[in-house]
Amino acid sequence: MQRQAKEFTGRHMLLIMVAFFGVIIAVNVTMARFAGSSFGGLVVENSYVASQEFNGKLEQGREQVALDWTPDFSIVDGTIRYRLTDCDGNAVPVSSVSVQFRHPSYEAADLTIGLQPKGDGAFEAAHAARNGIWDVEIDSEVGRKVPYRDIRRITIRNGEFR
Repeated sequence: MQRQAKEFTGRHMLLIMVAFFGVIIAVNVTMARFAGSSFGGLVVENSYVASQEFNGKLEQGREQVALDWTPDFSIVDGTIRYRLTDCDGNAVPVSSVSVQFRHPSYEAADLTIGLQPKGDGAFEAAHAARNGIWDVEIDSEVGRKVPYRDIRRITIRNGEFR
């Protein structure tokens, strides 16, 4: 007994086209929602003001480099540790330290942690750091008009950075 082949109609083609473009649209909407909820895209509030402040910040950076201080930052065994030393290896007198963790693509994970003095110029705080790549900004109040700022991109593996 021979089977009769069904006829391919315009209705079949319409269903194929609707399914094809439906999948594409669903994937695009899903990806757009993920992108919109993870990173707002805002780097500065006002780019004109940021451009006007650029030269001043550049000069502050040069002044900071001329101090020849060495920052020591680590995350080990659930403890964030920071110490700032001068060119002779002596601890720089610091009154407070705050560490801001910024995730490069997911700003909901950003957080700021204040460190507590622990003697010999060291500052610490207990924190279980999340693995991944982070932009870290460390601000130390050292008696200058602007804080000593240490900005670095780090990779935390197994909760540690050395």
